Amino acid sequence: MNRTDVAVATLAWARTSAEETQLRAALQRLAALQLPIAVGDAGTSESFSEFLARLPGCDVRVPPQRGLVPQIQASLSAAAAFGTRFILYTEPDKESFFQHRLLRFIERAPDDDAVGVVLASRSEESLRTYPPTQRYTESVASHLCAPLGGAGDYFYGPFLMNRTLLPALTGLPEGMGWGWRPYAFAQAARRGLRVLHLVDDHPCPTDQRAEDDDERTHRLRQLSQNILGLIG
Repeated sequence: MNRTDVAVATLAWARTSAEETQLRAALQRLAALQLPIAVGDAGTSESFSEFLARLPGCDVRVPPQRGLVPQIQASLSAAAAFGTRFILYTEPDKESFFQHRLLRFIERAPDDDAVGVVLASRSEESLRTYPPTQRYTESVASHLCAPLGGAGDYFYGPFLMNRTLLPALTGLPEGMGWGWRPYAFAQAARRGLRVLHLVDDHPCPTDQRAEDDDERTHRLRQLSQNILGLIG
């Protein structure tokens, strides 16, 4: 795939000063790649919103409603305005992916009209570096997604999406949360478009390898949302 066929959609919500510092570094790394970027910003930090507005090639949208799904829809709507054939969705905290893997991922991806979704997937070795509850819940969700595009890892995060899928994502219920991602995969499969995996080494950042009760609860909630997305 040619990088000129790709715009990036991401979201931003800096809940703490440490998280803001992390996201600033990652998003600066992303902006340095000179791809058009659309950000659905939570709008909860004036200084962070001003930082986003200064990033080159970045279109920032703050949706009127709070929540993950409105931010996702705002970012996808802004990305659609760039007019590219494909949208690369990614969470904003993937600095290592932005620095070492993103452009290679795009270059390896097929770009024919039958491509619906191309997933950045973790190798088995890199998957083993993630916390136990995350591995378990994402493995269960990936198993449930297998009829869409074969066995593999569906939940590392970044994926390329054919822009023809965007209209199907305009009416997502807020309660679907992170289930919007498998919902998009399912929409691609139902339209006869291919759902593909590009496997690479995507290890867990060393500062994210521990888990506590809050993290375990978060992963279980994500699993329920992913199931909702598949049946939605």
